[in-house]
Amino acid sequence: MEAHERDQEPALARKPPEPKPRKSSGATKAKPRPSKAASRPKTESAAASPRPEPASPPPPPEAATSSADAIEALSMNLAKAALRAQSLLAETALRQADRPAALSPDPFNAAPAMTSVAASLVSRPDKLFAAQADLFQSYMNLWAGAARRAAGEEVQPVAQPPKGDKRFNDPEWSQNPMFDVMKQSYLLTSDWLNRLIASAEDVDPLVKRRAEFFTKMMTDAFSPTNFLASNPAALRELMATNGESLVKGMENFAADIERGGGRLKVSQADYGKFEVGRNVATAPGQVVWRGDLFELIQYTPTTVQQREIPLLIFPPWINKFYILDLRPENSMIRWLTGQGFTVFVCAWVNPDRDKAGYGFDEYLKGGIYEAVEKTLEQAGTDQVNTVGYCIGGTLLGSALAHMAARGDRRIASATFFAAQHDFAEAGDLLLFTDEHWLGEIERQMDEAGGVLPGAAMADTFNALRANDLVWSFFVSNYLMGKDPPSFDLLFWNADQTRMPKRLHLDYLRQMYGRNALARGEMVMGGERLDLSKVTIPLYFQASKEDHIAPMNSVYRSARLFGGDVTYTLAGSGHIAGVVNAPAARKYQHWLNDQLPPTLDEWRAGATEHPGSWWEHWAGWLHAKSGGWVPARNPDKGPLKPIEPAPGAYVKVKS
Repeated sequence: MEAHERDQEPALARKPPEPKPRKSSGATKAKPRPSKAASRPKTESAAASPRPEPASPPPPPEAATSSADAIEALSMNLAKAALRAQSLLAETALRQADRPAALSPDPFNAAPAMTSVAASLVSRPDKLFAAQADLFQSYMNLWAGAARRAAGEEVQPVAQPPKGDKRFNDPEWSQNPMFDVMKQSYLLTSDWLNRLIASAEDVDPLVKRRAEFFTKMMTDAFSPTNFLASNPAALRELMATNGESLVKGMENFAADIERGGGRLKVSQADYGKFEVGRNVATAPGQVVWRGDLFELIQYTPTTVQQREIPLLIFPPWINKFYILDLRPENSMIRWLTGQGFTVFVCAWVNPDRDKAGYGFDEYLKGGIYEAVEKTLEQAGTDQVNTVGYCIGGTLLGSALAHMAARGDRRIASATFFAAQHDFAEAGDLLLFTDEHWLGEIERQMDEAGGVLPGAAMADTFNALRANDLVWSFFVSNYLMGKDPPSFDLLFWNADQTRMPKRLHLDYLRQMYGRNALARGEMVMGGERLDLSKVTIPLYFQASKEDHIAPMNSVYRSARLFGGDVTYTLAGSGHIAGVVNAPAARKYQHWLNDQLPPTLDEWRAGATEHPGSWWEHWAGWLHAKSGGWVPARNPDKGPLKPIEPAPGAYVKVKS
């Protein structure tokens, strides 16, 4: 999964444009007034009787007037922002009043988990007392250090943000003693609380993990960076703009409330800067077939010859396919055509209510099988190589087991990007698959007519990385009044898709809940699926920092299959670990020809290589793609072009 998945990584970031002059949004600006004193003539008596010089001369009249104007403007803007916030809250409350009540005031079902952990901690008072003493000692060290620093000593901080935590990057958090103490106090307390929850014993591992997850969410939410009064960067912006930043922030807040139909939908990018087919998803090609579930896109060749066996890519249906074709410089689709492969992509439909009853059987037959058949027809071959990304890879792996059961050899090889088939260690998304949460998901889908709204899945993925995908934008957009960045990856992330009710619930219950595919208990298309019967060559890619398809989960999945399996570990996360063009020279990857019982053993024998893993994969793929044939023109195949890439399905908005 993706978004959500969704992993916003610097490898895909384009340089933001120069900031435009800020608009006032109706805010009051301080304007200097002409000084009357400057033109007033001196009297003779004043000249004859000079007064003694005061100890501290008063500021010039112009400065005093300008300061008064600034204070007046600041006061007016603060009042405007407060009134705007009040009206927004009232309007939102009225909108929500007509909506049906939620299934539970605790939709994530965190309360039972917290209760279990609390009971465990209370039952061991010695451990709880030791933890409290440790916290007290940490605070004593903090206060003593603050006192020594005030006396002019160099003092090492008691607490520091973990590596990669950007919340406290502003220099004031270290240079200003007050903000430094505030930062360290928060870090001490949040770290102490998270460690305390993690230390609970005799608690079901999944229950404990849920408590840890929501404790982390809570401590992240209460960071001082998320409040105007305790964020030095936001306060500095407030004073520099005489309060205009806060007025603009409230306007941004109002726009996001409106965009969410009465619910806050935080903007992560300037969505007006991008258009699918114009400046993202621009690789040339043709839609050569259109069915109920997908459009088949064949991309225009860029080499004189191409490999005989074509390559068919199945992206996740939770997201749109063009993460593989954001910009020319990082487009995997363009890169693959440049390597001499005939590239086809299954562009999934954005399903609506008419597909509420579609499940795995429909996506197997009308998706995988239909796409394979049409690709072979267009390319004029007997076999095809395939790629499955994330949940698209889960379905592809299931299809391979189905084909193995029926002796179908039309797929010559398969590559999996961040795809899971064994969900025993599937990451934090497991926390959202208990029956209480599934009941809430089902309620949302029923309310939407039998599909899961795209925003619902996006909210779940954003929660997995709240500091990066929620709070950073909350601070920038609302507290500082800045416009969202022009970032193509975040535009893609917000271009959401719906999911059919039956398919989504089966996925969560069968895969995440029961781990049925790994256990050999999954039935699809009339066959019980046994992954060990799949003996074609397979290439598994995982990413070291992937929080959606963790590297160990992918490794466990790779070992379920029965053929020759290559496992490659990439640097970074779920998106940037996959979409990392060689020209960028980013990150690294690890290779090991063996597939020992555990990932730790594999890593111990692996060799690290700089940069992208794409070239290693391309070498593997070339060896399984037959000889060279004249390049295939999508305009001249048996399937007649319907419309240019990226097609129509990808442009349907949720």
